[in-house]
Amino acid sequence: MEHVAHLSKDKKLKKLIEAAEPRQLKKRKNICNYLCASIMSQQLSTKVADVIYRRFIELYDGKEPAPQQILDTPHEELRGIGLSNAKVSYVKNVAEFELTYGMEAKKLSKMSNEEVITYLTQIKGVGRWTVEMLLMFALGREDVFAVDDLGIQQAMIRLYKLDNSDKKLFREKLLKQSAKWSPYRTYACLYLWNWKDGGK
Repeated sequence: MEHVAHLSKDKKLKKLIEAAEPRQLKKRKNICNYLCASIMSQQLSTKVADVIYRRFIELYDGKEPAPQQILDTPHEELRGIGLSNAKVSYVKNVAEFELTYGMEAKKLSKMSNEEVITYLTQIKGVGRWTVEMLLMFALGREDVFAVDDLGIQQAMIRLYKLDNSDKKLFREKLLKQSAKWSPYRTYACLYLWNWKDGGK
C-alpha cells in the first residue's frame, strides 16, 4: 500500500503504523444524512451519539430520510430524540441546503478539498472540522489534515514532544510536520487517532 511506504519515511509515525492494522477509507453516498449525523454527534460521546442517531432513523421507519422529510418533521419531534434547539435548527439547515443547492457525492467529487469546505461551511452549524471529517469519512479523500482536532493535537504533542503554549506557533509546527505526509495526510490522522485511543 503506497500510503504505508510514504508515511513510514517518518520514523515516529512508522512505529504507529507497524503496530496498527491497515487502514482503509470508505465512501458514502448519502452526504446529507452523514452531515446531519455529524451535527447530532458534536460534543457527545460516541455511545450517546449512536443512540440519538438510532432514534432519528426510527422517526422515519428505520430508513434514512429524504431532506424534505427532515424539513417536514416538527421541531419538537426532533427535540424529543435528544437534540438541543440549536442542533435541530442546524440539521434542518443541512436539509434545506441539500434541497436548494445539492450536496450529492457526485457533485462534491468534482471539487477540491478547500472548495468542499468553503461550499458546505456556508451552512449555519457546519464548521471546518465537520467538513474535514466528511472529506475523510464520507468522500474518502486521502489528503486531509484536521489541524484543529483535539485528538490529533494531543497525539502529536506526545509523539513529537511539541509545546503548545504558543497556539500560533504550535499550529504552524503541526502544519509543517503534516506537510511531509502529503498526499496521504488522512491516513496519518487515522494512525494518530488509533494510537491515541490505544487501538490496533
